[in-house]
Amino acid sequence: MRVLVIAQYFPPDIGGSATRAHNIAKGLFLNGCDVTVIAAFPHYPHGKIPKEYHWKPFKVEWLDNMRVIRTFMPPIASKGFLRRLLLIGGFALSALFAMRLVGKFDMVWTSSWIPGIVYGKVNKKPVVINVDDLTIEDLYDLTLLKRNSFSAKIAELVYRAFYLMGDAVTPISHGYVEIIATKYHVERDKIQVVRAGVDLQTFKLQDHSSNDKFTVLYSGAFSIAYDFEQVLMAAKIVGAEDKGVEFIIQGKGELEDFIKYKVIELHLKNVKVIDKLLSRTEVAKLLNQADALILPLADFGRPYMGISSKLYEYQAVGKPIICCALGQPSDYIKETNSGIVVKPSNYEALAETILYLKKNPIVVKNLGECGRQYVENNMSLEKIGLRMKNILETMNSKDSSGICIKCPP
Repeated sequence: MRVLVIAQYFPPDIGGSATRAHNIAKGLFLNGCDVTVIAAFPHYPHGKIPKEYHWKPFKVEWLDNMRVIRTFMPPIASKGFLRRLLLIGGFALSALFAMRLVGKFDMVWTSSWIPGIVYGKVNKKPVVINVDDLTIEDLYDLTLLKRNSFSAKIAELVYRAFYLMGDAVTPISHGYVEIIATKYHVERDKIQVVRAGVDLQTFKLQDHSSNDKFTVLYSGAFSIAYDFEQVLMAAKIVGAEDKGVEFIIQGKGELEDFIKYKVIELHLKNVKVIDKLLSRTEVAKLLNQADALILPLADFGRPYMGISSKLYEYQAVGKPIICCALGQPSDYIKETNSGIVVKPSNYEALAETILYLKKNPIVVKNLGECGRQYVENNMSLEKIGLRMKNILETMNSKDSSGICIKCPP
């Protein structure tokens, strides 16, 4: 099967969307599919385009034995609503210019809906709409869009049209299903949850370098989806009680200046900020050097419906997870017995949890082992790729009337 993957975000870009697109593409490839990727020039989150892409409309390259067609993106940092819209629109347009380079394909899997639907309609091929997050609902939570406003109603109508133009919808979380089905009127049998998965060859157990201190680490985007103030306030409490704990915050993004300012304002000597992007191999190595890993999601006033791909990477390196979130992430951590859940914004409880883990190495070991075992059994790229391949094959086996001609009645 020949699959065209279309994704604005793709490694070396960081973030869940880039990880998801890469994992699906590689998972399909590992299951025997011929995969071609259309992705933007590396740009997220800083907006700095690498020199090798300058003055080029597109560039063809190879990643993990998959052909990747990179298309133009404006050098704009992903900050604010209007800039994000410009970046989305820029890729939607530039991706279309790669059409003559793609060659033949049987299916389209797209996390960038506009070009994905265009490619599918022009070539009369089925289109799978990926859902990394519920964008409109997230805009409400972040107060970037007012509920029931004229703009909100138009945005919801547009999103409903996109959903309905897809032949299947593959959200990353079961928490998205109800809203997609009821609010956007997508038939439930078209919705198939496929988790983000994790590359177990990259994120694996490594020797933990000996360190006198108990290290708590966050690695990823410095985005407004995360509550770094909770982490830093907890660090202040912990630092006053135990000098043997250090905090590391690694990544890039729009909250970088805020994080650095708060470290100075709170006089935090136990916090290290690594403000640079790392390769996936470097991230895996860094995660292995920590004792506990943290997911500090912001409090949006309701249970979180998505699941960060970061959780699977944290589990894969065999470390306990401190999950500052309610909803799907906390449910997942509890079900897999791979960490401790702390209420968002409660920095006192976070500090208490960190000190508890430092004093209980057996708990740390057991939680880490449970997480690693779970992803080995359920979240490898081969497994999520096989699930996606089965979905695509079922779609491909239908005739033009929508009746499955290969499946038994």
